[in-house]
Amino acid sequence: MDHREAPLPALRHPKGAGGPAQHAPHLLSGDRSDSGRSERCRPGDEARLRDVGTQPRRDPIISSDSFSPWEDRARPARRRVTEAALLGARDQSLADIAQWTCPHGQHAGHGCVTCYHASAEVDPALPLWEVAAWFTTERPIPIRALQDVHRHDRDLALTQPSTPLVYLLSAQVRAALGAEAVAGVVGFLVQNRHIVDEFTVTEIRATHS
Repeated sequence: MDHREAPLPALRHPKGAGGPAQHAPHLLSGDRSDSGRSERCRPGDEARLRDVGTQPRRDPIISSDSFSPWEDRARPARRRVTEAALLGARDQSLADIAQWTCPHGQHAGHGCVTCYHASAEVDPALPLWEVAAWFTTERPIPIRALQDVHRHDRDLALTQPSTPLVYLLSAQVRAALGAEAVAGVVGFLVQNRHIVDEFTVTEIRATHS
């Protein structure tokens, strides 16, 4: 008995067909031809092939739905707090006076010796304030006195801007309130009258983050 396969019949185009550009009906219905053999796709294969073609490729090692590398980068930035006031230009309101009154009842612009001494030993968990106080004097401060302030153990700095008889006292102080921090820094001038005997604070500022 001859087991050779019978040759496939010749493909005929129907009348009015456009020629070789048209496909055989059995290929449009899901059949495929491989080395002369004709096989029909099983039911459901066409839908699965279409789904595979439309889904995006994913790397099983890199891709993950439960973790995003941007989650740790989206943390909100720390807010910077600044408290400032101009003194002497006009009378302060009751609310401003209350804001700049230290826990010992002294206005921060006038200084508080108690706050100054208390700033030597404070809770390290309290906010670290960057304090600046501008003040004027009747007479120039000696250069040697300015240098002595620079060597102070509390990181105080006393500088003279370009305006004559105007000075800037700055320091870093830990305190619960900005008014307390400023009152302690200005309290340094009250405590050390040998540096400047008379002064008038014109502007104060306290910043922390």
